[in-house]
Amino acid sequence: MARTALVTGGTRGIGRAIAIALKDDGHKVAAVYHGNEEAAHAFEREVSIPTFKFDVADFAACESALKRIEQEIGPVDVLVNNAGITRDVQLHKMTPAQWNEVIATDLTSCFNMCRLVINGMRERNFGRIINISSINGQKGQFGQTNYSAAKAGILGFTKALAQESAAKGITVNAVAPGYIATDMVAAVSKDILARIVAQIPVGRLGHAEEIAQVVQFLASDKAAFITGSTITANGGQYVV
Repeated sequence: MARTALVTGGTRGIGRAIAIALKDDGHKVAAVYHGNEEAAHAFEREVSIPTFKFDVADFAACESALKRIEQEIGPVDVLVNNAGITRDVQLHKMTPAQWNEVIATDLTSCFNMCRLVINGMRERNFGRIINISSINGQKGQFGQTNYSAAKAGILGFTKALAQESAAKGITVNAVAPGYIATDMVAAVSKDILARIVAQIPVGRLGHAEEIAQVVQFLASDKAAFITGSTITANGGQYVV
């Protein structure tokens, strides 16, 4: 069944793959971005998915943008909270800005977006919310106290909102990807990348499309009995 899906951080990397996969399933998709306007415009031309620029860490900006999206595309039935940034540094050197920026973009954004769509989902007795966490929210990571805290927070948020929403036909789940072959991972040195791959039992980085396929399933009617869950997709690197 075709529904309206919104993907934050939806024009590059994992978000791009998710947006395309949901469109392939017949959904009307809106992709949100904040930083790279050139990449967003290229994405829109290539795949014909409309893009919307706003800061998911800003509640007022989210509220204004969602009104526009609902007018142009329709009420949001499927929400994928994928937007995320890193500001990696050890805690004893971390600035308040580096902490706050990551918490706001990676965690507070989930509150902002969910808060603004949840009432409509409850009224329609249907909703699919998929929050993208990370392996580093499950196991922690050196130099990422901010990122690990935000991604771990997503898991608790997911479990609580799932309990609040289940009776209204809304499922809320999380996906925790491991190391995926995206621009962010490709930016690290070859030596570090080799050490990362050596820790992954399947012997390779994941593909963005593999995460997108998990989201496709969780967004579908086939996943109606799954809520409050975390799907771990990391090639066996960290077994939960």
